[in-house]
Amino acid sequence: MIRSENKPRPDSNQPNGDGAWLMDFIGQHRLLFNLVVHNLLFAVGLMLAYLVWYEAARAAGARSQWFVSRYLVQLPFFLVVKSLIFGRLKLFRGWWQYAGIRDVTNILLGSWLFLMVAYFVVLLFVWLPQKFERRPWFTYSDGVLVLDFMATVFLVSTARLGARLYQEELRPISDEGVRRVLVVGAGNAAETLLREIHKMRVERYRVVGLVDDDPNKRGIFIHGIPVLGTTDDIKQICQERNIDEILIAVPSASQKQLRRIIGLCEGTKLHFQTLPSMDDLIDGRVTVSQIRKVDIRDLLGREAVELNTEAVARLLARRRVLITGAGGSIGTEMCRQVCRFGPARLILVEQAENNLFEITNELRRTFPDIEVASIICDIYDRDRVMTVFEAQRPDVVIHAAAHKHVPLMETNPCEAIKNNIFGTKNVADAACRYGAAEFVQISTDKAVNPSSIMGCTKRVAEIYTQALNAREGCRTQFKSVRFGNVLGSAGSVVPIFERQIRSGGPVTVTHPEMTRYFMTIPEASQLVLQAAATGAGGQIFLLDMGEPVKILDLARDMITLSGLRVGEDIDIVFTGIRPGEKLFEELRTEGEDIAPTTHPKVKIWKHRPTDWGLIQQSLKELSELTNCDDRERIVNALQRIVPEFQPPAQPADQAPPSSSPAADAGEAPVPAG
Repeated sequence: MIRSENKPRPDSNQPNGDGAWLMDFIGQHRLLFNLVVHNLLFAVGLMLAYLVWYEAARAAGARSQWFVSRYLVQLPFFLVVKSLIFGRLKLFRGWWQYAGIRDVTNILLGSWLFLMVAYFVVLLFVWLPQKFERRPWFTYSDGVLVLDFMATVFLVSTARLGARLYQEELRPISDEGVRRVLVVGAGNAAETLLREIHKMRVERYRVVGLVDDDPNKRGIFIHGIPVLGTTDDIKQICQERNIDEILIAVPSASQKQLRRIIGLCEGTKLHFQTLPSMDDLIDGRVTVSQIRKVDIRDLLGREAVELNTEAVARLLARRRVLITGAGGSIGTEMCRQVCRFGPARLILVEQAENNLFEITNELRRTFPDIEVASIICDIYDRDRVMTVFEAQRPDVVIHAAAHKHVPLMETNPCEAIKNNIFGTKNVADAACRYGAAEFVQISTDKAVNPSSIMGCTKRVAEIYTQALNAREGCRTQFKSVRFGNVLGSAGSVVPIFERQIRSGGPVTVTHPEMTRYFMTIPEASQLVLQAAATGAGGQIFLLDMGEPVKILDLARDMITLSGLRVGEDIDIVFTGIRPGEKLFEELRTEGEDIAPTTHPKVKIWKHRPTDWGLIQQSLKELSELTNCDDRERIVNALQRIVPEFQPPAQPADQAPPSSSPAADAGEAPVPAG
């Protein structure tokens, strides 16, 4: 059934509306309009004061002719003095549709000041002449002055607030119709939000009520909107009052609180919106434009990163910075973060030309003062890498390029060896040969006791760069930074789930117990820079990934956030663990072999160095396998340099079949170029 409130009304605020010419005239002559209207109200207020005084005098048996002898004589004084006082208080310059408590306060103040001036005039021209037995200049009544004070405050305040009420209550409805909204929270943010919603030129939201877990707020009204209950009552309220949308007005809400609220609404087909976090609100100011959809990042509850900007600036400012994999998910964000610190030049190295084109244009538009060099280069091409480094001479190298998709690397192991091992070796050797001061490699939690080809090749890259750091003649400081999965990266779980939900499902998860660590791309990029700026060469840094998250819970939350129901609108299908995957990733940040740094979210792994001779022997063996399809030979070669590598017993070609690429949703690999 279509509700009548969804039928749009004519918009009188639009240029072609009937009242448009009048609104334009008032806007152009606002000061004159305010002056005239206020003087009319002052005149009416004084007249009402005399009428009430006259009726009281007549009831007492007195007779008075007040209109000509008193009202008309005193009116010019009242109008001139009140206009001067109200003008001084800037009450003629405000828009009435935005009238509020401050306006009422100024009206009270102006009326009180006039009353003081009036009594001062009475003192000079009535009381003093009478004291010296002279005829007063005019007659007056104390009752009229007090009544005029009350009438002025009432009439001017009512006129202003009435204009605001008219503007808010008789607004046209938006073309999309009105959405019935339940607001979660009844605090300052909710109160400010309600005021902002009422100020909208067109009505998009109709707030039906609020809920708050403070029992003392139940039954109270905020701007005419009742607090209907607590968050436990959300589902019932939504059903009884035909709620279309839930707006969470608790900027300080934690991840657990958001999860609880959304869990209470499961099955209601509601859409969720929220306000920015408190860090994003300036002085507690909330505007309707800041309302946004709740997304899965809100539910994962990552705290804002506080960088030691001085240390990062020392690393990057006025230096030549080269980023490999600059067009990937991490690479592009790394470019944005680096540009904030004013490098002398930013060198983008990327194999995919479209990605390189996009990030180059973005950086030149956003940071026009930063010199950007865009270079297409395959890091496995050693001669090309050396040519680039010889020409650019970077001071800092951030190596984000890698093959990172676990199942694909299981079936294409030789490509993982090419890119992740020998591509890294080429970039590291070039940094050493051409005198780069810093080399920062982005690694992965899958390098810890690896079970996949991808994880093991990244571990080999770590081993090589850490060993190279200790070699004589190389002044480059090599550092590696490990972290887990990032939200929203290309090929990771969130965009895959989003595509599956948009297409109607099913959402595919590899295993009900599959668990991963997550962080946002900006957070990961910032912490990589922090680790690089605070550490010494030869170290492997571990980033604090917070609490692990079940992929199944992630899928359920995303379905609910889309206004759909698990099992009814969208099914969840388990496809089976794929080759190389673990149920739980290992990313220890505590223990005897873990040391703290100056930043609470960055730790150091005390690794044992690998013999340089063994590294060279293993690399020689692996170099002969760069185009080899014999997976067993590759695994054996990798195990000789990484003994803890334990590949799955199940061969890659016996992985559970899946007709949809979305089966990859059980894994969210570390992004890179």
